[in-house]
Amino acid sequence: MLQPHIQLPDDLNIRCALLPGDPARLDAIARQLQDVEELAYNREFRSLRGTYRGLPVLAVSTGIGGSSAGIAIEELKNIGVTAMVRIGSCGALQKGIALGDLIFACGAIRDDGASKAYADVRYPAVPDTALLGHCIAAARDRGWPHHVGLVHSHESFYIDTNDAESAHWSRLGALGADMETAALFTIGRIRGVRTASILNNVVLYGEDTAESIGGYVDGADPAARGEEREIAVALEALYRLSGEDA
Repeated sequence: MLQPHIQLPDDLNIRCALLPGDPARLDAIARQLQDVEELAYNREFRSLRGTYRGLPVLAVSTGIGGSSAGIAIEELKNIGVTAMVRIGSCGALQKGIALGDLIFACGAIRDDGASKAYADVRYPAVPDTALLGHCIAAARDRGWPHHVGLVHSHESFYIDTNDAESAHWSRLGALGADMETAALFTIGRIRGVRTASILNNVVLYGEDTAESIGGYVDGADPAARGEEREIAVALEALYRLSGEDA
């Protein structure tokens, strides 16, 4: 039976998935896979499958925000996916995080709406420990710049208090801001899915988000290099995790 939104059947027998936001990012993912096959494209949900070092992998775009990401997470769980890694972008909330640096979220501040629909805000939004560890190890093995810490998942780029809220969470030590990690961690934990979130920094702290993201979409280096690296790290982490579960 096809899932209603991602339009994928329940007989793919694939346990691992990458979750980019942008459907166009699947083209970059495909370049790092073998035996690639496009599967479906409905609304914001574009999907493909391929293999990484023999491991079957799905890639499904989730669009923008926790609500659409939550739909993808639930429907992927329905078809048997047990490990998911978000490969997204973020704006830095601390100085010293360069463009293209990777941020591995060890927890997310639940300032979004989707995660709150599932559980009271006292419920923690945290990744799977083993999967996070494999992400960190894969980046360290390659010598790629990375940071580990909290991220702030918010609801909109355009609320009037956005700058003040960013400054507030920066003072409390958050490394970056996105819109999906809290939903991924919360829903994943409740549904028994192993999750991790890798964010590619595309906005230096204190710079204009809209202008910086525009450059990222155009493929500006070094943010584009960060995208390639987060995909490589996510695939290697899932591969290492699959070896543990074998």
